[in-house]
Amino acid sequence: MKVAVVMGSKSDEHVGKKATDILDRFDIPYEVVYASAHRTPEKIKEIAGSDADVFIAIAGLAAALPGSIASHTTKPVIGVPVSGKVNLDAILSIVQMPPGIPVAAVGLDRGDNAAILAAEILSVGNSEIAQKLEEYRKKMREKYV
Repeated sequence: MKVAVVMGSKSDEHVGKKATDILDRFDIPYEVVYASAHRTPEKIKEIAGSDADVFIAIAGLAAALPGSIASHTTKPVIGVPVSGKVNLDAILSIVQMPPGIPVAAVGLDRGDNAAILAAEILSVGNSEIAQKLEEYRKKMREKYV
């Protein structure tokens, strides 16, 4: 497995699908799991100890999931805040991590950007993914310019 896509609950699936669609596009293997930072902390520890190379953690409300995963691993964790009634709480929970336990952050509901960032991280050691990213960017330039 290369990427673990971790969602705080089933209600986050619409954001998770954005991530898995991009991972599929780049042929990057992934596993989708559901875990709550507050309700299933032992499961978080287990997930963080898995063989994933990068974690995409999708959560709303207090959005502690990305930070909880990061506290148990030195591998990259990308946090995706899920929009809802209290957007700022989700955003700040991800971007305001304490020193030494960083979490990369993307915009509200941007599971797609999280997957692209995961691909960029993985491309450092994988020329196949790097080439697919170049092709993706080229298509974006042609579409938007």
